[in-house]
Amino acid sequence: MRRATSRYLLCLGVLLCVLPLQLAAATLEAANDATRRFIAATMEDRGIPGLQVAVVKDGNVVFSTAVGLANVENKVAATPATLFPINSATKAFTGVAVMQLAEAGQLDLDAPISAYLQQLPAAWQAIRVRQLLAHTSGLPDIVDAQGLVGGGSEATAWQLVEQQPMQALPGARFAYNQTNYGLLARIIAQRSGRSYENYLADNQFKRVGMTHVGFGDSYDLLPNAATMYSFFPRSSDAAGAPKRLSHWFYDMPQGLWAGGGIQTTADDLARWLAGLLQQRVLRADSLAQMWTPERLNDGSEGDWAAGWPVSGPAGKRQISSFGGARAAFVVYPDEGLAVVVLTNLVGANPQQFTDQIADFYR
Repeated sequence: MRRATSRYLLCLGVLLCVLPLQLAAATLEAANDATRRFIAATMEDRGIPGLQVAVVKDGNVVFSTAVGLANVENKVAATPATLFPINSATKAFTGVAVMQLAEAGQLDLDAPISAYLQQLPAAWQAIRVRQLLAHTSGLPDIVDAQGLVGGGSEATAWQLVEQQPMQALPGARFAYNQTNYGLLARIIAQRSGRSYENYLADNQFKRVGMTHVGFGDSYDLLPNAATMYSFFPRSSDAAGAPKRLSHWFYDMPQGLWAGGGIQTTADDLARWLAGLLQQRVLRADSLAQMWTPERLNDGSEGDWAAGWPVSGPAGKRQISSFGGARAAFVVYPDEGLAVVVLTNLVGANPQQFTDQIADFYR
């Protein structure tokens, strides 16, 4: 009788252990199925040729897919190894790099940038490092609606922007600006003794196992890179002409790669985000500081923290990064959840639907 009772209790214990795992697996599969259906509908609705999606939950990549075409005209399928540009979402990597240097005692976020960079215009010298990260520097922008200021080389653009007046007092207001991240690339190189790209490769890419990642724009020859498209009208199109899918070209000079130069995959980004959430890239205190909005001179919160836009109250925070109107990744740190969506359509704006994917995993 005792043996029978023992066997019964053992079986019951095993059942109680297995059932939650089975339920979790069933719930996850339902979430993944819902994500697949949602992706198919969204691609159809928005005319997205190709994309990658990855979801991180509690430190694990629980969903990953590549759908559609990396190149439409040659019918090249998007695969998990296809490189997609993340454009301005690169700024999140730059924020992590600066925080790593601060964590190592090699950089002070509150120091004036003149402590690390020489021959700056007088009006730039008192700007603090953290103000570059949060776009509260008040600097003029090296990029305008036509591209680099002056329409010439990067060196010429820097000469011209340094002659322009400040747009605001440092810390007075938020204004998104590419000059900030060009200067941060120089600071990272100066403090680390390595180029920006090499610093990221050694301290972020290798640390989390990112193996499909590079730098460049649509003019650079990166193997296995997706072709970019848009439905935006060309300047030569007649008014009211029907929309058509066309190539999209963008120029990102090397000196501004810290603000928008990375090309990678959703899987690699998911590994990086998992590494952040598990504090394998930064300590918990550095991570918290990086994701705390920068305060303006009047005490109010700016729109950005250190390389990342931040929104939502405590307990429902959303730390996001998006670029080129075609790439986005969002972290929900209080839920241990992150979503990555990369597309090759300018105007897909995946930041508009990452929340809907995240809802399937809550």
